[in-house]
This record gives sequence, C-alpha cells and structure tokens, in this order.
Amino acid sequence: MSMIGTRVVRREDPALLTAGGTYVSDTGPSDAAHLVFVRSTMAHAELLEVDVSDASSAPGVIAVFTADDLDMSVLPPGNPMINQDFVRHPLASERVRFVGEPIVAIVAESAAAGVDAAELVFVDYEPLPAVIDLDDAVAGDQLLFPDVGTNRCFALPPNDSPDPVDGCDVVVEFEFDNPRLTAAPIEPRAAVAEWADGRLTQWSSTQFPHRTREALASAMDVEVDTVRVITPDVGGGFGAKNGSYVEDLILASVARVLDRPVRWTETRTESMLSLAHARSLRYRVAIGGTADGDILGYRAHLIQDAGAYPLIGAILPFLSLIMTSGCYAIPAVKMTAESVVTNTVPIGAYRGAGRPEATLPLERAIDRFAAAIGKDPGEVRRMNFVAPEDFPFKTQTGADMDSGAYAAAMDQVEAHADYVALRAEQARRRRDGDVSLLGLGWCAYVEIANPMGAGEYGSMHIHPDGRATVRTGSSAHGQGHDTAFAQIASEQTGIPFEMIEVRHGDTDDIPRGGGTGGSRSLQTGGVAVWEAAGGLVDRAKAVVADVLEAHLDDIVLDRGSGAFSVAGSPAISIGWGDVAQRWEDNESSPFIEETDFKPPAATFPFGVHLAVVDVDRDTGRVTALRHIACDDAGVIVNPTIVDGQVHGGVSAGMAQALMEVFSYDEDGNPLTANFMDYAMPAASEFPSFERLVMETPTDRNPLGVKGIGESGTIGATPAVQNAVVDALSHLGVTHIDLPATPQRVWHAINGR
Repeated sequence: MSMIGTRVVRREDPALLTAGGTYVSDTGPSDAAHLVFVRSTMAHAELLEVDVSDASSAPGVIAVFTADDLDMSVLPPGNPMINQDFVRHPLASERVRFVGEPIVAIVAESAAAGVDAAELVFVDYEPLPAVIDLDDAVAGDQLLFPDVGTNRCFALPPNDSPDPVDGCDVVVEFEFDNPRLTAAPIEPRAAVAEWADGRLTQWSSTQFPHRTREALASAMDVEVDTVRVITPDVGGGFGAKNGSYVEDLILASVARVLDRPVRWTETRTESMLSLAHARSLRYRVAIGGTADGDILGYRAHLIQDAGAYPLIGAILPFLSLIMTSGCYAIPAVKMTAESVVTNTVPIGAYRGAGRPEATLPLERAIDRFAAAIGKDPGEVRRMNFVAPEDFPFKTQTGADMDSGAYAAAMDQVEAHADYVALRAEQARRRRDGDVSLLGLGWCAYVEIANPMGAGEYGSMHIHPDGRATVRTGSSAHGQGHDTAFAQIASEQTGIPFEMIEVRHGDTDDIPRGGGTGGSRSLQTGGVAVWEAAGGLVDRAKAVVADVLEAHLDDIVLDRGSGAFSVAGSPAISIGWGDVAQRWEDNESSPFIEETDFKPPAATFPFGVHLAVVDVDRDTGRVTALRHIACDDAGVIVNPTIVDGQVHGGVSAGMAQALMEVFSYDEDGNPLTANFMDYAMPAASEFPSFERLVMETPTDRNPLGVKGIGESGTIGATPAVQNAVVDALSHLGVTHIDLPATPQRVWHAINGR
C-alpha cells in the first residue's frame, strides 16, 4: 500500500492528548531567574521619568533594567522595502507608541516576585494625541515619528495606468474595513536564555528556529554559530510566531549581563497586547463590467495599518498585489496600497498573510456586481473564471499560476450542497415572511503558497539496525510534520513508517532551515525529504550491485519489503540495515543524504467555498448552518492532516466573519485585551464542515503537492460575509462590515 494518500493517524497526537507536550515553559535550566516586563499603559506619550528605585529593592528582585541599562542597538524594520527610519528601542526610550510596549525589565527569583516589583515602578507620562484611525494616519496631522516626517512607512510603486473601470456599462464602488485580529495561540510566547562559555542557548516558542538564531546573533553582536535555538513543542503560531520579538532579544541580553539563565513566559493579556496583530486595513474598491456579467475591470486601494512599529505586516500589500485578480480572467486590474503607522500593536503575518486581504475585497466586489446586474453571484463567478486550458496562466500583477480547475470545484460544491434547492428554500422563506432568513455566500479563491520561493533543508540517515532518522529545517507547530514527513520517507525507501524518526527544531542538530510559514512545509520540507530519501536509494543500489556482483541498472528496490535484489531474482536480497552497515564499514561515515530543495516557483492552491447561514430577523443573530469547502492542494499525502488543516482554517475564517475583532477606543486604549472581551469561537458555534476532495497536481515539485494551511481561512471569511448580506439583500442591505455581530446585523435590518 502506498503511503502517499493514506489516512495515517497523526502519531504526534497520543502524547499531546494524554501526557501533554513539552513546551518552552517545561524546559531549560531549573535555576533560571524570571523576567517580568513593565509595559506602557498609554498609547502615545513622552516618557518624562521612569523610577525603578522601589522595585530594585523589592524582595526577590535580582536586577531591574531600563533602556539606559542595556547596551542594545535600536532596531530598524526587518524588511528593506520598509522605510528604515522607523526604528524601535527594545525597551522604550523617550517615547511610547502603543499600550503594551515594554519599558522596564525586572528579573526576580520567582515570577510572583517580579510581578509584585513591577507594581512599584513609577512612570511619568506626558500624553500625546493617539493616532488610531487609518485616515488620520494618512493625513499625518499627528506623527508617531516626528523626525521621519510622515506616518507612511511603505507604499506600492505608483501605478499610472488608466482606471480599469472607465467605460464599463456597470460600475460599483464602495469602501469597507477588514478588522484587526489577534492570533491567540493556545501557548503564549515563552523563552529561556542561557549563556555558557560565550555561547547562547535559547529555548524559544517560534515557527522559525534558524531565523530566530540569526536575529539573536545580530542583536547580541556574536557569530551565528555561537547561538543555539531549541524549539520544543509549539502550541500554535499561525504566523504570529514567525521570528524574534524585542522580548526575546532583551531576555538574551539580560541573561548575558547577569551571567545567569533567565526565563520569560507571557501572560494571556501580555500576548494580546504585544504578540503581532493581524489584518486591520481599509479598502476602496471599484468593479465594472457588462450587464450580462462579464467583468472588465477591477480597482482596489488598500490602506494597511502597520501598527506602532512596522513589521512584515507593513509589506503584506505586496502579496495582495500579486493576487489582485484572484481566479478570474479580468482584462484590466489595478491595485495601489500604502501602509501607515498607528498607536496600536504592530501588525504581522497571520494565516494567509496578504492573500486573505486580497481575496476579501474581490469576492465582496463580485457579489456587489452580481447584485447590481441581477444575476446569481455563483453564475457571475463561473463565467469569469480562468479556464483550465489557459494554465500556466500569468496575471497582470505578476502571478505565474501553475494549475487550476475553478469551475470544476464550483460544480462539486453546487452539486453537494444542492444549490438549486437552497435557493428555492430561501425564496419560500422570503415569500412566507419567515423570521428566519436564509443566506448563501460564495467565495472562489486562489492563493500563492511559498510566495517568497524559499527553499528547505532535508536529510535522511539510515542506521545499521534498519531504522532511519529524518531531519528537516521545517519546524512544526501543529501541522503534523512528524507524520507526513515519515510517510514520504517510507514511500520512497520502503522502510516501515514506525521505524522512521523525524527531527526538527534544534539549530545544533539541524544545520540550516527555512522554518514553517506561507503554506510551504510539504512542498519544500517534504520534497527535500523525498529527494534525500531518493538519493539514499540510488547510493544503496550501488552498494548492493557491488555485493551481488550485478550491473547497477539491474538492482531494484522492493518498497513493500524494503529490500534490494537483482531484477528477476528476489530470492537473494539485502535490506537497508545491511546496506547501511556495509557503507559505514567501507566509507567510515554515516549512511546519510542531505539536500536543499529549491522550488522553481510558487504554487497556487485554490478552492471554492459555500456558506449557508440563518439570520434571525428579530435579533440579528447569525447561525452558521453549513459550510461546504472544496480546497485543492495538489497531490494529498495524508487526507487526515489535510482535513484538519482545512477545518482549522475554516474555523478561523468564520470567526473573523462573525465575532473576532480587536478594538481600541479613540485614545488607543485596548478594549479587548483578554478572552473576557475578545470573542474567541468554540467548536459548538460552528457546524460540521463539509469538505470535498479535489487534487490538481503541480509540476513545480516532484510530489505534485501544493499548500493547504491557509486555504480554509482565505475562503471562509468572504463566503460567510457574503452569506449574511445575501440573507438580507431583499431588504435593501448591500453590505455589512465585519464581524457580522448580532448588533451590527440588527442595525442593518432596521436601517440604523
């Protein structure tokens, strides 16, 4: 039986669900001191005085640090496309720019002692006007960085092309917001730093161990090989744990100054106020075409909130630009964008990172266009899809798409949902004046997986006892790497799945790596493992040919038994253990193959979602009745893992559509700083998702695989928003902002 496409139960799960995982807070030296941060309680203010004298003499306190006490350089934005003048002090100096920005680091014998001492720190602020609204940030009447002279930190290159909707028979223009979210991983950030013999070991809850190692080496001004990063189990990342934060760098610096290991684990509220936020942008959109439904032009302007200090979130409009036209053959498209700083938590990458931000306005625009011409929104999508025979397809904005069958995916969803019957039921309810209004919402999307074209390291080591060790630079935080990568190695070599160990997350054990993000793990890390295993097969054949005195071309591997023999003579065979032992005896080196897979280009997963919702006309409450998703990710290695990825992604997307939003008041005070106020979904609030399988292989890697980790989120949010609006469309409602809370929906129904 082939291991590719087999529903193997994730072997990570029994330990995680019984004994529990091993997380950063469970690791590190037992004598580590505890670090606690004093964070700004104001969104924008000058720091007049920071008095730590009482805290320094508090019981259990080892040391107290302000910006003046740590010899740390200012940090420019990490990406060169961002204006490098928007620098940040690891500990705030002279000015604070968001509630939650660290000002003081307290090191104590216990976390409790550190928290008590933090209450004794006196900070004198001179308040400044807070910049929260995006239009205010663009106007620049109040600047976060006066010396820079602007709040704009990034913009797409100017586009002087004609307006794509000029001359269209039907034009729809509108403006709306994509609300701010927080990733809210189950495990907040945590780190432990220890220096020994001039070398730093840092345990870190991160998606990118090697990137974290490089950031630490740079901040500490040491060689990269003097830093070791260990990443044990990670309780979720979703993009927000994609690198080092100032807290990680401060921890390493403090541990070096004190010559003592130090640990830090953030609280949930700290996580809500300092872990990178997501989305938070404003759209100005126009779509035009014919009365028959041909879309001829699409224009979008994005104002991206970067938060107080520009991170990767500031340049996400670049990825949105690539995906401007989605899965449609639109003759003329134009996207412009600018990113501005505000007195809020910095924006980072979050499940989809730029691709959901491109899909949402396009899918809303198509629904608005369909309503304007009186056509079914599904029909309008179908007639404008890129056709399968047009692939590979190059878009006007630079996407070089590998494969797609968008209409076929929609066919599956329509048939499975019985779309005609649903529309008939909707009409009946409207006709009968039913208080329960039925809404149907489409989303057809395409995303770019591994958008930066990153490569990945992989190796396979076969031991004389026949067991194997796979090493990968791709680091897991819930995706099922241990299972999927072992399946791939087993498929290539015939070594039993249970005899293959997968290792990752230790930069001393794994020499290099790209990490996990951008839906790239399988199509880079998995393919690297495939190639490393294939290299061992080729080398093993040479060993066996020598032993059996046969021609190399006559040696075959029976993957069912994991044994080599001469073609046509299986009675005499040699197993992997014997091959490995002979190699070690002859070469005096382990039987190991390393590879760095570099993909020729990105892949473009796609999908079609249909959301079915019920809206209570009296209360505005939205109930998700069904969610049908056909998400194509090329060849599927493990359907169970893919199902889980889609279900998790759909949950995140639906939550954004119906409940999640991180809010600030006009003074920059967070209103949703913990789970008492931030609406996190529970499984009971969603239906059982209906996943339809489709496999359209890519030719951009030998496995034919694409990405899947972000697909569900990209498709779900527009589908649910469109469904809510569709339920109320006969009442004259054309748009409802996200999240579609009962209050917001009720106001739309009642014209308020």
